[in-house]
Amino acid sequence: MTAAPSPSSKELYFRLLGYVRPYWRYLAFAVLAMAGTAATEPLFPALMKPLLDTGFSSGGGDHLILIPLAIVGIFVARGILGYLASYGMSWVANRVITDLRAQMYQRLIRLPASYFQRHPSSVPMTRISYDVTGVASAATSVITVLIRDSLTVIGLLGWLLYLNWKLTLVSIVLVPIIGVVIRSFSSRLRAMSRATQKGTAAMTQVLQEGIACNRVIKVFGGEQQEVQRFHKANNDLRGYGMRQAIAAAATVPIVQFFASIAVAVVVYAALLQSANNETTVGSFVSFITAMLMLLAPMKHLADVNAPLQRGLAAAESVFALLDEQPEKDEGRVVLARAEGRIRFDNVSFRYPGAERDALSRITLAIEPGETVALVGPSGGGKTTLVSLLPRFYTPTSGRILLDGHDLCELTLDSLRAQLALVGQEVLLFNDTVAANIAYGAMRNASPAQVEAAARAAHALDFIRALPQGFDTLIGENGARLSGGQRQRIAIARAILKNAPVLILDEATSALDNESERQVQAALEELMHGRTTIVIAHRLSTVEQADRIVVLQQGSIAEIGSHRELLARDGVYAQLYRLQFAEERNGVAAAG
Repeated sequence: MTAAPSPSSKELYFRLLGYVRPYWRYLAFAVLAMAGTAATEPLFPALMKPLLDTGFSSGGGDHLILIPLAIVGIFVARGILGYLASYGMSWVANRVITDLRAQMYQRLIRLPASYFQRHPSSVPMTRISYDVTGVASAATSVITVLIRDSLTVIGLLGWLLYLNWKLTLVSIVLVPIIGVVIRSFSSRLRAMSRATQKGTAAMTQVLQEGIACNRVIKVFGGEQQEVQRFHKANNDLRGYGMRQAIAAAATVPIVQFFASIAVAVVVYAALLQSANNETTVGSFVSFITAMLMLLAPMKHLADVNAPLQRGLAAAESVFALLDEQPEKDEGRVVLARAEGRIRFDNVSFRYPGAERDALSRITLAIEPGETVALVGPSGGGKTTLVSLLPRFYTPTSGRILLDGHDLCELTLDSLRAQLALVGQEVLLFNDTVAANIAYGAMRNASPAQVEAAARAAHALDFIRALPQGFDTLIGENGARLSGGQRQRIAIARAILKNAPVLILDEATSALDNESERQVQAALEELMHGRTTIVIAHRLSTVEQADRIVVLQQGSIAEIGSHRELLARDGVYAQLYRLQFAEERNGVAAAG
């Protein structure tokens, strides 16, 4: 599969300007202010001519005050117009940044699970928090320089042509050379900008892991190793930045060198004209002043190449996220509330790039209200199988039915409204206890409903003991709570949702005995009257399941109740005896 060709600079820039279009009135206001600022530039050298030709030889008079007043007036006008232009462009830039970030996040949360497997979390985080600011710079501040300084150059050139068209044409000859210099550095700047973005994402990933894994780092003595990892990422980023700075910095002196040649040639030609009485002192000084004033806007126009290339590289990164394909939702059937009848019909699934199927020809029927446990060796396909129910993945072949409807026929919102999930890894938000229980579709639940869910989850006592009760902030992923407390909040969230199908993925495996007892009691409340699929490694927790499905290497090895499978003396019986022996040895060792 060949990669799609990179968009051209022109395509990228016009797409960027599409985000500026809704604010064209503010942009037009800023552009008019910039045009006004540029229009004042030729006025100052224009004053030099009457000042030198007539001002010093007029013998005084009331009109002499006009030129000093005109100078003050020019700079006051430039100040006001420059402020209005900067304010207008900043307003547009910040609106563009806000709109892009909103669109990027909306796309991010609708991307399929496969995207998050392919990309570390630092990649979208860097794109949303860092790259988008470079995009706004290309869309607005670059426009500011291009418009303001281009108009300034045009105005000054106009005045130069009016004063002495021959000398002006001499200086214009060098413009194509300057254009070639700028173009030659553009590709280098773009490449280094891309590398900087990737380096920022890599450094962000190291930072994330250093924060999230801080206990592992301390216990296993990994501080120096992590410092070295960060040093490498940090130093790589410095290298990209320096190579980018070298390319940007080299452009300016080269442009100034050719500009100085132009000034030198013009000065020499002007001196020849002055010797032949073809120009006045006022005209000559006015011409030289205008030429020197040209250097600043020309420098700005040369400098604009660096932020432009950074912005275009950032635009590639931003649009790469915006162009990611969201989850397919082609279903048209809206299911009000399912009974909970599930059927896997000859289902196979293979992860992209894998050598073999993770699931192979799975056929399984689950009746409403039935509890089915999935057990078996690690890598057998248990988590993959339940991941197909919310359509995190789509079967490679076969189909899955819910109440007789193919899951692909149901809208994603309708399908996922029928499911509740409680996993081993509890995911909570840095918000209040109440907000974590009443989340998503249930965010408008009443305090009484939230309290009832917490009571059913055996969580009410510890919640009331917190400093602000249900209004207590629990920290990042519930860092201020114990493992059992976090698990019971997740169960309360599932109880409040009241979905007809429940998925329990190792919901008690990481808990101590006391916490497990409390969580198990909460789970029994949650499982009552629901179709429940339980993934478990500890077989003692699923002995009461209606049926146990043993998965081995992606296929169903056995199905039956706990007693039936023990009597069959197959895979399940072997796993059970092995686990029982390990638990007995562990108890003996502890004794």
